Amino acid sequence: MGSDSEAEKSVQKEKEKKKMLALAPIAKPLAGKKLCKRTLKLVRRAAEHKCLKRGVKEVVKSIRRGHKGLCVIAGNISPIDVITHVPILCEESDIPYIYVPSKEDLAGAGATKRPTCCVLVQTKPAKGEIEQGEQEKLKSDYDQVVAEVTELTTSLF
Repeated sequence: MGSDSEAEKSVQKEKEKKKMLALAPIAKPLAGKKLCKRTLKLVRRAAEHKCLKRGVKEVVKSIRRGHKGLCVIAGNISPIDVITHVPILCEESDIPYIYVPSKEDLAGAGATKRPTCCVLVQTKPAKGEIEQGEQEKLKSDYDQVVAEVTELTTSLF
């Protein structure tokens, strides 16, 4: 019985190794395990409240229109040319961004079946309103992740 869980753990470790091997060389700052979990949880919560822009086209359009948020970019995109301009746009607009190891995990958190290159997490929905309690919870999670991303970015650059 114990060997089953060990076998599952080894399979899980193998999958994580494959994810790390597929990472693009420009995927910096890359979220660690803990930050990655928190970030994907934030993306999941934002998707529930429709505070999320999915895909390169939507994210770039939102950034150019002046919307603020947290940009989460997948690190295993191929070809990499698809997303190379997104971090530059984020830096010009003072939007924090972070890379996560897998586009599949990002898509799962963003409530879509297709692998997603990048998402923009916003604190307010594009249309309508959300409850005050939910808004505060989303905002506190957002602030916590942004603080960690900013700390990671300043230590890197």
